[in-house]
This record gives sequence, C-alpha cells and structure tokens, in this order.
Amino acid sequence: MSTNLELKKQKVEEIKGKFENAQSAILVDYRGLSVEDANELRKQFREAGVEYKVYKNNFTKLAIKDTKFESLTVELTGPNAIAFGYNDPVVPAKIIKDFAKDHKALELKAGIIEGEYYDIDKIKVIADIPSREVLLAKLLGSFKAPISNFAYLLQNIIDKDNGSEAASAE
Repeated sequence: MSTNLELKKQKVEEIKGKFENAQSAILVDYRGLSVEDANELRKQFREAGVEYKVYKNNFTKLAIKDTKFESLTVELTGPNAIAFGYNDPVVPAKIIKDFAKDHKALELKAGIIEGEYYDIDKIKVIADIPSREVLLAKLLGSFKAPISNFAYLLQNIIDKDNGSEAASAE
C-alpha cells in the first residue's frame, strides 16, 4: 500500500474521531477573513474549549459517512472550517454568530447540534439561547424569589409586633 494512501486514511480517521467526540459541529465559510481576524477567532474558540479545523471536503465526507453528521455532506462545498463543540454544544454557534457581527466575511453555513441538523437560520436562533449556567441561575432565582418575599413578610410582621409591644410598654 502506498504511503500517500495510508496518510489519507489516517487523516480521515483523525477527522472521524473529532466528529465522534463532538456534541456539535458548525460549518463556516471563512473566505475573506484576514489572518489577524482568523487568529482572533481561533483564540476565542480555544478559550471556550472549541476546536476549529480546516479539512479537505472529500476527507470530511468520507469521515462523516454513516454518522449523525452525514447530513452536513451537502454543505461541504468550497472552503469550509469546522468548529467542534465538545463540552457545551451551543458555544461554537454563539462564538461564530458574535464574531460574524463585526466580521462580515465569516459566514455560518449549517451545523449539527446533538445529532440534529440546523440550517443557518436555526443555528442563529440556537446561538441566542442563554448558556446552561445562565439558565440555571435564572431558575434558582425564580425559586429564591418567593422564599425571599416570604422571609421579608415575616420580618415585617415581627418588626410590627415589636413596635406595638414597645409602644404599649411606654
């Protein structure tokens, strides 16, 4: 077997491994980004635990064949980069959407989040969903509010009773 063919098979297996471990994969067209802009985007991804890679479309198509990411095949035309989300599946979409606001050259194409295909419009909607931590904080806040209000009410009753006892003692 030729060395070149073996290298190609290894690259396909590498890509396949990235997809197997990812909770999400978002495709972007990065044409027109300056080197500085591309480096800034990579930095934001790195800080968020997102892996950002550029692979040959043919290798990617082979890697995602018969996987939950196979529906991305139709989008694999032209130059593409893939943002892999491993911990929080929505983070890559959020970063791309925010970055694209100031960098019009970056275009969202499509993505798979937790096994479901999303086109560009749905990816943008998903990107607007608050993070898990924010949603949990809001949930806890909604639990805390009635308890806090009840405690405030009890304290007012106690203060009122103490005030009337002090007035009657005089």
